[in-house]
Amino acid sequence: MKLHELVAATHSPFHADGSIAPEVVATQAAFLAANGIRTIFMTGSTGESHSVTTAEKLALYDAWAVAGKASGLKVIAHVGSNCLEDSKTLARRAGELGFHAISALAPSYFKPANLSALIDTCAAIAAEAPSLPFYYYDIPVLTGVSFPMEKFLTEAPSRIPNLAGIKFTNPDLVSYRRSLDVAGNRLDLPWGVDEMLVAALATGARGGVGSTYNWAPKLYLDLIDAFNRGDLDEARRLQSVSIAMIDAIAATGFLGTAKALMARLGVPVGGARLPLGNPSEAQMDALMIRLGELGFAEWGAKPLQQPALATA
Repeated sequence: MKLHELVAATHSPFHADGSIAPEVVATQAAFLAANGIRTIFMTGSTGESHSVTTAEKLALYDAWAVAGKASGLKVIAHVGSNCLEDSKTLARRAGELGFHAISALAPSYFKPANLSALIDTCAAIAAEAPSLPFYYYDIPVLTGVSFPMEKFLTEAPSRIPNLAGIKFTNPDLVSYRRSLDVAGNRLDLPWGVDEMLVAALATGARGGVGSTYNWAPKLYLDLIDAFNRGDLDEARRLQSVSIAMIDAIAATGFLGTAKALMARLGVPVGGARLPLGNPSEAQMDALMIRLGELGFAEWGAKPLQQPALATA
């Protein structure tokens, strides 16, 4: 499996009271498919993984199994947890549902003491869904776990038969290049830092997994097209637009504000759970003005067309 495309890291939908809202998943799936997304990555960082219970994740898995198929989307399930047994439960369910791949970040409370312990942890998870490709999810800024990924790619394949690669959410481009050299054509390293996509493409990236692809996929598709045709000035300009949009959203708390933006686009994913915060309506009104100034009408995702009301 190769993720040589834009993969949207989806939000976990909640009701106004904070409870899980799996019935919204069908709307999410239809919205993303209508905006050109073909593969999604669920219950990861954007999905507030550590704020969602295992039972809630299983409910979202069931919803995405149906909605993904209905909208023609490939589904990748993040199964990582601070509890290895929970990760195993999630991996088994992903395999039973026939998802396209699984992924797991490192435990971040009791951390693996060395690279071998990290590989052992990933191997135990991957073995629960042996028919699915497994991606290690490297995001040291949030897990506090940082090992040379080129060494992971050298040592892990013999211990993880279904290893597909690494979701590389680590801004260290030197490590990324080293890892690409080790991966060759055997393993896949989708990039995970949206604000650095141009730099990653120049380093050798072929695709990416990110949260901003929910609400501005065209911006990044245009950026990739500009890069591929050698128009680096345009690719850099679009990356600057991406950064400006992300900065505007992050000013009021990135995840909560991004979810509120999705609601404005007709996908009611609810607010972020504590300890994350959420913006006020006034802050969202100001954000929409700023995004408009940055060209959101051109590059932002288009709301789903609502069916016409029946007339007598």
